[in-house]
Formats: sequence, structure tokens, C-alpha cells
Amino acid sequence: MLSPDQARTIAETLVERGIAAGASASDALYAGNRSSSVQVRLGELEDVSRSEGEQIGLRLLVGQRSATVASSDLSDEALGLLVNRCLAMAREAPEDPFAGLAPAELLERGELPFLDADDRLEPDPSELRSRALDAENAALGVEGVTNSSGASASASASTIALATSGGFSGAYRTSGHSCSAVVIAGEGATMQRDFASRSAHHLEDLEAAVEIGRRAGMRAVARLNPSRPKPGKYPVLFDPRVSSSLLGHFSGAISGSSIARKTSFLEGKLGEAVFAPGVSIVDDPLRRRGLRSRPFDGEGVRVLSQDLVSKGILNQWIAESASARQLGIEPTGHAARGVGGSPSAAPSNLYLAPGLRSREELLAAFPEAVLVVELIGQGVNPVTGDYSRGAVGFMVRGGEIAEAVSEITIASNLIDMFATLEPASDLEFRRGIDAPTLLIPEMTIGAA
Repeated sequence: MLSPDQARTIAETLVERGIAAGASASDALYAGNRSSSVQVRLGELEDVSRSEGEQIGLRLLVGQRSATVASSDLSDEALGLLVNRCLAMAREAPEDPFAGLAPAELLERGELPFLDADDRLEPDPSELRSRALDAENAALGVEGVTNSSGASASASASTIALATSGGFSGAYRTSGHSCSAVVIAGEGATMQRDFASRSAHHLEDLEAAVEIGRRAGMRAVARLNPSRPKPGKYPVLFDPRVSSSLLGHFSGAISGSSIARKTSFLEGKLGEAVFAPGVSIVDDPLRRRGLRSRPFDGEGVRVLSQDLVSKGILNQWIAESASARQLGIEPTGHAARGVGGSPSAAPSNLYLAPGLRSREELLAAFPEAVLVVELIGQGVNPVTGDYSRGAVGFMVRGGEIAEAVSEITIASNLIDMFATLEPASDLEFRRGIDAPTLLIPEMTIGAA
């Protein structure tokens, strides 16, 4: 894996070679990574692995025609062949009236924002093994836990570099640390499985392995002896473990490509009240140590924190250059890409802001409700917003979490869910897309 300076240099060189070969515009993306991981089960070492890899992708445009190719061979000869192959493909590609690089005036030109996303630590395998064992032992120590599916610990680092013929060049590096445990409670046909995991850029921010393991064990035990509620309409609370999934549906629905193709249930809703008045949704790519922070987007466009929803009002779409041109707007700094494809729009650190009432107050808001902690399946129609998914969770009565429930479906429509949604005050930044406990006052509960 190259250093950021080395990666930026090779991306710049590849762009220059593409222009010299006859392309009208070009960009190149380098992605390098290394990772180490240790897996244990029942106190025994199951797997130790380490990997390193790097790729560079080149996009060339000839007028309104474009092509993208990638290579893991960074030798001078291989890159020369890459340029020739990409140029030949671009010349044969169909014309796209919306193809092109990001507008020059939107590119990040100054010193890149400091994101504090690299602690430069690479724990040795013995340290990773100790962390995984601590997590598993803590999980197995919870009364009612009878078996383990394993625990793991890992460390990684990545380098990203982007250069464009429009005048942008930048690179950055991130580190990553994670720990997880998966355990089983109960015996025979009554067994229940659950897990806990945590990730962070800095090792010092990673939750203690013992706490991760204990939480996995307690979650598995809590799911024992599940029942099924009587079918009907119930208030439904989404635990933070699953509440962020609603933000995933939201971000897909406001992506420029979905809007341009008219395949979004939010098409035509810009400037309207989509959520309840107390809801705000923010995308913040510049949060220090944020898991999805980035100093520039996948086209080199400068990034900043943006209020996508304010007091329930939908403020904007998220768009890379191609879909922005289709919509007649400017790119919004949300371009994301891999080395082998064209940019698309995606959020960075997306979160739904906390509400005024606590989780406990939302749990007690109705005499009886369902708290969902796991979602199953992909029963969501992005065009209509129809929502139907398998779920696992708990009954809530009088504000107290009661018996576990499983093999149920929860159904509604995302338009109605968003319009009535209420967030609790328990937001924590743990993933990259985060939301607090969310209350939907009415959904249909049925048997799976």
C-alpha cells in the first residue's frame, strides 16, 4: 500500500498520460488497503489472516463518451496498457449527454480538512487474539449462554487518492479497528443467536472487548422463549441497532439518479414536509474520527456539513455530477465511487438528530407497543415506499420491555412512517449512518 503522497503522484501521472494519449478529460482513483484479523471460537484460535492490496482505476472521456478500467498492477508498462485499453473503449462507448468531470469551481482547492482518521497503529496478532478471547469469554460468562459462534478482532488501514484533469489532486489515509462476538443461548429447538460489534478509526475509541462480549451474551439470552403478538396495528419502536436502516431508505430515495429516473417515492417532494416537524437529518463528512468522514468526495468536490431535512422539510437531493446535470443542479459533494466504476451519490456521516423525549418516555408513550431489534429480508419498494419486513424484538407494556417476539412482519409505507416518526434523545455516533430510537405510532404486525 502506497503512502498518500505516493498514491497521489501515481494518480496524477496516470491522468496526465490519459490526456497525452488523446482523452479530452480524465480522472484516476487509487485505493490501497491492508488488514489483519483473528477469529477464535470456544477459546481456540480458528483463523489468523492478513491481506494487502491496491488498485487504480482510470476514467477517460472522449467528448461525451467515457470508459473506466482498473488494474492491480501499477508497473509503468501495465499502466501504459491501461491507458490504451481505456481510450479504445471510450471511443467505442455510446454518447452520454450528462458525462463529464465535476465543475472546476466546485473542486477542493485548499488544504484538506483534518479528519483525525488515522492513529497509525497496527496491533500484532497476539493483541488481536487477546481482544477476541476477552469478548468471547465475557459473552460465555453471561448466564444462559450455551455456545459460541466465534469472536473476532481486526485492524486495517486504507489509502485513497484522486486526481482529475480538471485540476484536483488529493489523498488521505484512514485506520480501522473492530471487535465482535456471536453467541447462542438456550438448548435445542429453543436456541437463540445474537451478536455485538463495534468499529472505530482510533483504537482508543474502540469499546472494551469485555463490554462488547457481555452485550452479545445479554442480547442472546433476552431473545429466549419468544412469542408472537396477536396480528393487528401497533406502535413500533426501532432500536438504534436497526433505526439507521430507515435513513438508508431515505438516502436512496433522495439520490440524484433515483430522482432523475423518477424511481423514488420522494420524487416531487423537494421543499415539502416529508417528516414530522421535529425531525432533522444531517450529513456531516467532516466529523473528526467519523467512520465515513472524507475530506473530498469521489469527484474531488469540496464537502461540508449539510442539513438534508430541517424541521421535517426536505431541503435537497444528493447528486454527483452526472445526475446533477440531469436535474439541472450543481453536484452536492456526495459522489462516491470504487476504482472500477463511475461515481454515484451516497451520504457520508448521515444522522437523524435526537428528539426531545427520552427512549424511556417513548417506550411508555403507549400501553402496548413492539420494540424491533432485528430486521429480516428486503421487502421495501423504493418506487412506492411500500414497506414490509420480517422482524425480531420485544413487546413493550407500560413502558417496560416484556417478552421476546419473533417470526413477525412489520408493514406500512415509508411516506406514512416518515410523516409520523418521532426520534428519541438517545443518539450515539457508532456506525456512520446513525439514528436514535425511533417511534412509528402505527404499523401493521402480522405473522412471518
